[in-house]
Amino acid sequence: MKSVAAIFEEIGKPLLIDEIEVDDPKDGEVMIKLDVTGLCHTEIWYMEGGDTTTRTPIVLGHEGCGIVHKVGAGVTSLKEGDRVVPLYIPQCGHCRECGHPDTNLCSSLDDAYFGNTMNDGTSRFHHRGRDLHHFMLCSTFSQYTVCHEESVAKIRDDAPPETSCLFGCAVTTGIGAVLYNAKVRPGSSCVVFGVGPIGLNAIQGCRLAGASKIIAVDLNDARLEKARQFGATHVINPSRDGDSVAAVKDLTGGGADYCFEATGNTKVMQQALESAIYGGGVCCLIGVAKTGETVEVTPRLLIAGRKLIGTAFGGCRGRSQLPGLIDRYMAGDILVDQLVTDVISIDKINDAFEEMHKDSGYRYVVRY
Repeated sequence: MKSVAAIFEEIGKPLLIDEIEVDDPKDGEVMIKLDVTGLCHTEIWYMEGGDTTTRTPIVLGHEGCGIVHKVGAGVTSLKEGDRVVPLYIPQCGHCRECGHPDTNLCSSLDDAYFGNTMNDGTSRFHHRGRDLHHFMLCSTFSQYTVCHEESVAKIRDDAPPETSCLFGCAVTTGIGAVLYNAKVRPGSSCVVFGVGPIGLNAIQGCRLAGASKIIAVDLNDARLEKARQFGATHVINPSRDGDSVAAVKDLTGGGADYCFEATGNTKVMQQALESAIYGGGVCCLIGVAKTGETVEVTPRLLIAGRKLIGTAFGGCRGRSQLPGLIDRYMAGDILVDQLVTDVISIDKINDAFEEMHKDSGYRYVVRY
């Protein structure tokens, strides 16, 4: 199958837009014809060398929505024509992690995920005589992609692709961190550090959870105003309002019940932990730091009863829980349309990433 794709070849080089060949799905796999893919800062992180283990050339992308085009042998839960969202965290239902009540992680496709291949160690993507690596089990920067059955969520047929694709990362990660990982209680106080696309969804996750005080912290006033639209009751701009930790403690009477960090900056991670109330405050790290970076934790902060936790994909079990989040979006409970800055063609993908470098906009969506 011929497919248009954006290929990442090396750090500092723009994505190459070209036609590639995509093999038919093998046992347990499906081919998806994507309608759209979202552009996430995670791709920027990889393209700038944030993960030193990434193999190139590679087809990036992990926020997609499309239709099952072909089904490989042995696939039982999906059929041609199903509307789907690829998942970068699978849900096999039988591994040790899938059997644990407190995690959404799944180890069934670890070899494929970390090897940048399919689970048999080979690639389904080829470009001018060379194999291309797969990315996070999704590779949505190709109009046709091949995914394992375990890493695909079937969603309702009437869900619009331009917004449904964002449940592949931004929406689910932010909301899920609040609802599934931190388990925010009604009436509690919350603070979110960094209100880009994921932080905004953490804000609205706090709103959905019934938090009474929701504080947004960011250096960008336009984003703080957007945070109010998503449910923030208070905003802090450290460049104007001073020390963010002190400001949070002042607003909450000593610290927030729940703190969320959505920047990937290790200094901000430490500030988020220090903003949690003693005797039970929870700090949840959402942002991803560069390989090798560390966060220093003063033991007394934890001894005093604070909890430091992390989240991947918002703790969401993609195949069983993501469709319900889309149902809530379709019912009007979850804001998504407001996140889409522009819908572009794939030949504009490098321009869009340049705008994202400038913190311009929220989510750019490529329509194939």
